[in-house]
Amino acid sequence: MSAPAAAMPSHVPADLMVDVDIYALPGHAADPQLAWKALDRPGGAGLVWTPRNGGHWIATSGNLIWALLGDIERLSARDLAVPPGTALYPMIPNQSDEPEHSHYRDAITPFFRPRAVKALQGAVRELAVELIEGFQAKGQCEFMDDCARHLPMLIFLRLVELPADDREWLIARADVMVRSGDPDTRRTAQQEIDAYLSGWIDQRRAQPGEDLLSAIIHARVGDRAMTHEEVMGESMDVLFGGLDTVASMMGFIMRHLATHPEECRALAEDFRRIPVALEEMLRRFGVASVARRVIADINHGGVTVRAGDMIVLPTCLHGLDSDLWDDPQAVDFARPRRRTHATFGTGIHTCPGAPLARSEITILLEEWLTRIPVFSLAEGETPVGLTGAVNALATLKLAWPVTP
Repeated sequence: MSAPAAAMPSHVPADLMVDVDIYALPGHAADPQLAWKALDRPGGAGLVWTPRNGGHWIATSGNLIWALLGDIERLSARDLAVPPGTALYPMIPNQSDEPEHSHYRDAITPFFRPRAVKALQGAVRELAVELIEGFQAKGQCEFMDDCARHLPMLIFLRLVELPADDREWLIARADVMVRSGDPDTRRTAQQEIDAYLSGWIDQRRAQPGEDLLSAIIHARVGDRAMTHEEVMGESMDVLFGGLDTVASMMGFIMRHLATHPEECRALAEDFRRIPVALEEMLRRFGVASVARRVIADINHGGVTVRAGDMIVLPTCLHGLDSDLWDDPQAVDFARPRRRTHATFGTGIHTCPGAPLARSEITILLEEWLTRIPVFSLAEGETPVGLTGAVNALATLKLAWPVTP
């Protein structure tokens, strides 16, 4: 069911109105990123407005998206999704402004520094091998369910030192929270995760360790302790920030390699090519589309976005902007790296887990291509894409030859 329509404000030019729901953009099933790209209008203002989900702007210009992602003077991150106000807890530090944001971020940053990420690489590799070898002999897998959603969740559980056996239960509820179209079902799943985390939070509050959850619980915001709501919000943010976005990016990358055997072969033959190839695929298949509340008027291209409006910033449109990238829809592993993509954001809200995400995906590719260097989409398979706050693949069935 499509989101209800809001009345168009008088300051929105009629020619910028597009009646679309970002959670089900036309063409999303075939290519979620290109479904966003279809909103862009050559020679336009780099902005469109939709009456769906409360009514909001969508930035389509790569330069504008880059500028607004780092703009903390005219935009607030306290409303992170459209329609706003649908979560039990603010997803901090992502959903916060200064000065609190820096304190929230300081609590988790040490766990994502290069030394900490390097220390996790052995565990990531071990888990990747375990997952892949669990289905390798079958000659096929449903990649999203059998692999992509498991590795980030296992790493989250390792960071917070919670039982690895809880991953299936958590994945099932996290998937409902992110994908279900029923608000009551989403809220029930969120309440169940809330109850799960609350029990561990109470334990770590009394007996802190050296883990990420303990660090969040005992962090301070200036001269005060974190509230329970803040602890829950930051714990949820770390959980979902590392789960849905990383799993989704893994899916897009594996779909691309499954349908481009020469590029896949090049990586399988020389793992040194993976880091550059990864950056190119991160650019092409951006997943996050964050929302912001406008707190000071923005004048752009003769259009005024007024304080109080909501605006969505799809990071994938930065990577698909022909003003910034030559032939942006093509994946070119030899593309000169003249600028940085926006896939992990920019400014104070740059994803703190980006180094870990890159490490996880790199290790997964190395271990996968070591064991399954040749693979394709399963016969008759047509992956189905999804749009929204996170672009994703609902399913991705892969197949490969198995030696008797």
